[in-house]
Amino acid sequence: MEVKITTICRTDKINKKNEAPIALKVSKNYQTKKKSLGININIDYWDFENGVLKNNAPNKEYIQLVIDSTIQELNKKILNYQIQNQEFTLDDLLDNPKKKSKTITIKDYFNQITIQLKEANKLSSASKYKFCLSSLSKYHSMDIPFTDIDLKFLIDFEVFLRKEGLANNSIATKFSTLKAAYNSALKQKFFSCEESPFTNYQVGKLWTNTQKRAIQKEDIYRIKELDLSNICKYPSPYLEFSRDIFLFSYFTAGINFIDIATLKYHDIDNSHIYYSRHKTQKNMKATLLPDALVILKKYMKEEATKDDYIFPILDKQIHITKQQQYNRILKARRKINKNLKIIGKELNINIQITTYVARHTFATVLKRSGVNIGIISESLGHSDLKTTQIYLDSFENSEIDAAMKNLL
Repeated sequence: MEVKITTICRTDKINKKNEAPIALKVSKNYQTKKKSLGININIDYWDFENGVLKNNAPNKEYIQLVIDSTIQELNKKILNYQIQNQEFTLDDLLDNPKKKSKTITIKDYFNQITIQLKEANKLSSASKYKFCLSSLSKYHSMDIPFTDIDLKFLIDFEVFLRKEGLANNSIATKFSTLKAAYNSALKQKFFSCEESPFTNYQVGKLWTNTQKRAIQKEDIYRIKELDLSNICKYPSPYLEFSRDIFLFSYFTAGINFIDIATLKYHDIDNSHIYYSRHKTQKNMKATLLPDALVILKKYMKEEATKDDYIFPILDKQIHITKQQQYNRILKARRKINKNLKIIGKELNINIQITTYVARHTFATVLKRSGVNIGIISESLGHSDLKTTQIYLDSFENSEIDAAMKNLL
């Protein structure tokens, strides 16, 4: 928006000598600031109708020179901002050191958010910002302000990501992260804009509804009964462990792998497991069916304390920090999914088996067993896991317990 500069005589500050300061009134984006010129004049020498000095004003030439040179300097700064396509506030323009807007580069802001998320133990979200910044930096130097992001920037960034071979949902994740950072920085007034570039660039168009995968109830039985010694000459003990984790998730209401990894002895009793779901911090309760209990007892140790982890994924002596735990869980899940792929191939299951397939199969089997379709929709027909948790929360515990009897 155009900056408007006018000269005023401040009658709100008339002194005992009937003098008032001359100032510049600067307006931009419906905001107004005043810049004092350090000159007082008797109000009788000011033409209030036209906003100028009267011809008979003392030292008129000098005062007019100060007015003109100050306006010229401000116009020069405005032009410089416009040439650099750089957003600015009135405090920037008027050099107000106390209120001058904070400037921050995209790179610095992303790094700041990443640190904050890590400190809050939101490591998955921190990784999203880290990888988004990595992609942005490959596309363009991020030592630039957010005001450099315009519609062309977004379109070109999408083209770049597609050339890099990223799928729609991966691109959408990066754009959602960038948009969240942009809006957050804008809210904190690190910059200002008349219209967000995301107004004309819809991130939602990038999302592709991925087909949720579930295996048949009969496949669960086949996995459970498979003789692992027939798969390879020297079967790894981790192959059996991978199967146990998959089945345990299925038999305990589709518990996520990260929650299995952090499950401790104090989280269980003879009939249920209790835990706070990592993704949503929701308190969860799952019935311990006989098959789940068999798996649980296989890994429980008599000498363990209540604060020990049940499954051999995390080690309290090694994985101390949240970051160490997070890295270990990612590594373990990759290895387990690799082994589950081997099992699926052995059984000719045409769906790639992962730890998440156990969660999805649990819900699908319940639906096919007659559980209200309004609570568990076909193939978990929601857009994300948070929605999945919403429908699980809506169950009565007794209904879950009764329905889970149909898992085998």
